[in-house]
Amino acid sequence: MKTALTIAGSDSSGGAGIQADIKTMTANGVFATCAVTALTAQNTTGVTDILESTPHFLAEQLDAVFTDIVPDAVKIGMVSSAELIAVIAEKLRQYGAERVVVDPVMVATSGAKLLRDDAIQALTSQLLPLATVLTPNIPEAEILSGLTITDAAGMEAAARTISQRYGCAVLCKGGHQINDADDLLWRDGSGKWFRGRRIPNPNTHGTGCTLSSAIAANLAKGYDLDRSVERAKAYISGALAAMLDLGRGSGPMNHMFDLKGGFAE
Repeated sequence: MKTALTIAGSDSSGGAGIQADIKTMTANGVFATCAVTALTAQNTTGVTDILESTPHFLAEQLDAVFTDIVPDAVKIGMVSSAELIAVIAEKLRQYGAERVVVDPVMVATSGAKLLRDDAIQALTSQLLPLATVLTPNIPEAEILSGLTITDAAGMEAAARTISQRYGCAVLCKGGHQINDADDLLWRDGSGKWFRGRRIPNPNTHGTGCTLSSAIAANLAKGYDLDRSVERAKAYISGALAAMLDLGRGSGPMNHMFDLKGGFAE
C-alpha cells in the first residue's frame, strides 16, 4: 500500500484539517500518516482557540514518520508561523521528500488573513520552492501573485506568475464569484482547465483540505499530476453530492460516501 503524509492542523469538528486529510487519503486508497502543526478548537460555526505545536515537537513528529513509514507523497496545509514553516522545509530537504502538495492556507473564508507577514515570507521563500504543486484559492493566488483576479484571464495571469516565481505547478481553484467549479492547472509555461459541476451544497467545510489531500493520494499511487487532479475533483464532487448535513454552520462533506462493506453498515 502506498502512503501519504499530511502536515497540518487538527480540526476538532472533523471536517477539515488533519481529520479531513486522513479520511480523504484513506478513501482514496493510501495509508495516511500525520504531523500536527496545531490543535484547534473549532466547529462548523468557527474557530475559538488554537494551540500551536512547538518547532521541536513538529520536528520530532516528522522524524518519526520519515524514518519509519516513508511517505510516497506529502500534503501540507495549515502552518501559521515562520518557525514551523522553517522546520518543515528543513525536514523535506533532509529526507528528500517527493510529490509535495502545498495548500497555502493563508486566507479564511471570511477574507481574514491567517498568516502573519513574516510567516508569508517564510512560506514563499522556504516552502513553495519545494512544492510539486500549489493549490491556492482566489484570495491566496492574489497574495502570491500580487495581482487582482476578477475573471478567468486573471486566474491565468496569476497562475502563470506564481508558477514562474516559485518553479512549481499551480492549481488555481475557482469559486469566489469567478466561476463555479473550474480550476486551472498551470505548469511548464502552459495552462489546462479542469471543468467541474456546481453542486448546490452549502456544507463546504474543508473542501480545500480535501482536494489537496486527494491530489496527494493519487500522486502517491503513481498517477501523473493531470490525472491526479481529475480524480481529486471527481472525488470531492461525490463527497459534496452526498449532501451530508451536520452542525449549525457550514458543515463537513461526507468523505466516506463511497465506503462499502459490512463494517460500514
